[in-house]
Amino acid sequence: MQTSPTVGPPSALLRRLTVVQHILFAALVLIGAAQAWRSAAPHLGVALVTLALLGAYAVGAHRAVHHASPEPPPSSPNPQRYPVAWLLGVAVLWAVAVVVSSAFVWVAFALWLLAGHLLPVRGALLFTVVTLLIVVVAPPLAGEPWRLAGVIGPSVGAVFALALSRGQVLLARDALERARLVDSLVAAQAESAALQAQLVDAQREAGALAERTRLSRDIHDTLAQGFSSILLLARGSRSVDGDKPLRDVLWRIEATAGDNLAESRRIVAALAPKSLTDNGLAAALERLAADLSADTDIMANVRVEAGVPELAVADQVVLLRVAQGALANVRTHSGATTVTLTLGGSATQARLDIVDDGSGFDAAAWAAAHTNPTPRDLSTGGYGLDAIRARLRERGGDVIVESEPGDGTAISASLPLGPLVMGGVE
Repeated sequence: MQTSPTVGPPSALLRRLTVVQHILFAALVLIGAAQAWRSAAPHLGVALVTLALLGAYAVGAHRAVHHASPEPPPSSPNPQRYPVAWLLGVAVLWAVAVVVSSAFVWVAFALWLLAGHLLPVRGALLFTVVTLLIVVVAPPLAGEPWRLAGVIGPSVGAVFALALSRGQVLLARDALERARLVDSLVAAQAESAALQAQLVDAQREAGALAERTRLSRDIHDTLAQGFSSILLLARGSRSVDGDKPLRDVLWRIEATAGDNLAESRRIVAALAPKSLTDNGLAAALERLAADLSADTDIMANVRVEAGVPELAVADQVVLLRVAQGALANVRTHSGATTVTLTLGGSATQARLDIVDDGSGFDAAAWAAAHTNPTPRDLSTGGYGLDAIRARLRERGGDVIVESEPGDGTAISASLPLGPLVMGGVE
């Protein structure tokens, strides 16, 4: 049986079959020698050919068996020279032994087995036919009577031996192929495990990044706005005369700081905003507008259209954060005197519009910068509209910004209603 040095030894079954083949060859040679010894054949010649056959087989068997290939690759110009030469050499010695005594003809059965292992199919057939002719004609040439059984028996034996050896070759190939497949499966499993580990790491990093982004937007829309209010109130207190107005300013600062402290705790706990836990989004928007009017000279109004759909808490949170971010921009940048928040929608969409009469800005330039963003320092501002759009798009919504310098600003945020929606969670 052959094997490939790159794949490893054949299976235990194939090794046992190889040992059986060696024993069979030795047994047939010794049986032939015993019969020849009892015949009229010269004893010296019988002894010499017996030793030559066993010696040649023993010297070359190990190397030939472990380097043979019954189907050599067509690209090899002189494939497997040694096994073929060894087999032909043993066959020549066998032919000499047959000349010494026809009792050695049955060693041909072991040669047919070897031919099936060491030669390509056509070569094995040719070798078998030639040796079969020697087996058939040797007894009559030695003076024995010609018998039909002397033709049929060796022919059946040759066919059986060749078929058996080819079956063993196919078995060896199958074993080697299975070994290759097992190695491939093990390698693929290891690669799959490594890829899965990388995917888990990537998902963990993506989740952490998404959570950091959410927290940064929540802080911008809540705590940053509260601190801006406190800062404006503190600056305004410099021009306040009298104890009562000063106490009013300090009370507003205290109330705003308290609200932001509660909001910061809720952000850390990843809960819905406190302003939504009382009477829903409309009431939360009313409180935002009242706080803005109380803290500044801006008149803030809230309108709730008829037929506003019932919103999930997650959608209410998004729209509330949009309102907080937009009002923070109005408070800080717009110079507006009035701002109106309108909550409306339909059965398939919720909408929040924020319109102010402030100084406005170049919305087209902002949209172009958003489409082709360039790195910039967000610590100095300019984060609000980007955060609003990103927050809405996570829930499948979007924002439309309309503004021109000197003509106020209109922001329209929309959210689709239903199970989900791009990147968000239902």
